[in-house]
Formats: sequence, structure tokens, C-alpha cells
Amino acid sequence: MTQEQLADLAGISRPRYRDIETGAAAARTTTLMNIARALGLEMMLVPQAMVPAVQALLRPHDEDDLPAFVSQPDEG
Repeated sequence: MTQEQLADLAGISRPRYRDIETGAAAARTTTLMNIARALGLEMMLVPQAMVPAVQALLRPHDEDDLPAFVSQPDEG
């Protein structure tokens, strides 16, 4: 996806998106949410104390183990 396409989906200009991407400009939370959603992602605030627990849920425990949560389970 190009910057132009992503910016369009997020409802901002390409120069504005470029500045956010390179760190030359800050973005409002709503803008970041729109960018995330354009990428098929959802933003979520996690209390710092809960970060290790969330990371543990997403980390496989061995080679054959899947994360506790997956966005699209395999239909095989």
C-alpha cells in the first residue's frame, strides 16, 4: 500500500501522513486510530502493569503451541 492510498483511507493528506510516519509531526489519537483502522488494526490502551500478561498471552510456549489469541484462526 502506498502512502497516498493509506492517507486516503485514513482521511488525511499524503504530506500529513508522511510527516507522522517520519516523526516530523505529532498526530492526534483519532488520526492514529484512523491510520490503524486503514491498516486493518485496532488500537488499544493497556495499563503498563498488564503489558507482561498481554505479551505472555501472545507468545507461543513451545514450537507447536499457538498464541492464546489469534485474529483469524486457520480453517485447516
